[in-house]
Amino acid sequence: MLVSLQALRALAAWLVVFHHFMQVFFDFHADSLGGHLLSTRGQVGVDIFFVLSGFVIYLSTAGRSLRRSTFLWHRIARIVPAYWLYTAVTALILYLASDVMPVYGIAARELLLSLFFIPSENPAGFGHYPILPVGWTLNFEMLFYLLFALSFGVAERWRIGVVSLLVILVSLVLARESFVSSFYRNPIIFEFLLGVSLAALYRRGALRGSKPLALTAALAALVCLVAFPADHPWRLLTWGVPSAVLVGTCVILEPWFAGSRLCKALGDWSYSVYLVHVIVLWLGDYWLHQQWGLSPYQTLAVCLPVILLLAWGSYEWIERRLSRTLRQLGERLAGRRPQWVAGQ
Repeated sequence: MLVSLQALRALAAWLVVFHHFMQVFFDFHADSLGGHLLSTRGQVGVDIFFVLSGFVIYLSTAGRSLRRSTFLWHRIARIVPAYWLYTAVTALILYLASDVMPVYGIAARELLLSLFFIPSENPAGFGHYPILPVGWTLNFEMLFYLLFALSFGVAERWRIGVVSLLVILVSLVLARESFVSSFYRNPIIFEFLLGVSLAALYRRGALRGSKPLALTAALAALVCLVAFPADHPWRLLTWGVPSAVLVGTCVILEPWFAGSRLCKALGDWSYSVYLVHVIVLWLGDYWLHQQWGLSPYQTLAVCLPVILLLAWGSYEWIERRLSRTLRQLGERLAGRRPQWVAGQ
């Protein structure tokens, strides 16, 4: 992946971290401008993630002859191990010490549905959230992977059109039926298509331009993101399109990022940061804040390096080593050599 996009992935992940810091310690009630923005705008990291996901998935598969089974197995090997681990940790905490995460709930049926990315009402009753609530985004991710895999049956030049039609079919038609969750009616799912379209433009060499113009576009996108709240009825336009602009400008500004080991590392760790941070924040609130009397910001200062360290270990041992082992196992069972390596 382009290093500039790794940097953007890291930014998106840490925006979500600070957004949930405001939730855990302040219930999103802020008495400062920075706190207010993190409470009401920090979740834009999810929109950036979705655009990036569409971009990377299209780019990493373009020009390759792929089998659906190979693509889906690689995605499962990449996403599932870490998610299952942190879902299990959350479930264990809720079962043994529910007061650590007082707003979450646990039930056997919902845990099983969570593990298989099937949307369901959280046992605590606050919406369609899995046992590890941040996993709601992965329900969209896995659906997108499935729909994208279905497009492999047509010529590559028709792939974007087929994927778009499938997303429209699920979100605007099937999600209105009783056998498909209304969860998928959320228009945020269309942000994947913004990323796919950007990747197609990138392959054609269209994402080029002057760096001052790119910076101006990025600034305008940031202004738009700050100007509108998450619950805006046209979030696809107010947050989705600006997120796509940020991705496009990062591509143009890639020479400024190329070679940065720090940006690459932070981007590599971003998925684990996303999964583990809520667990660390709740434990920090329970032990450091409530039991030891540290202030929320002192607690945050302790939690941040813990999140970073755990994310590094999670990336190295689960996302890289275990996922690679699972991919190789799938290839051996299929009796053939690997055709490609996923780019995300």
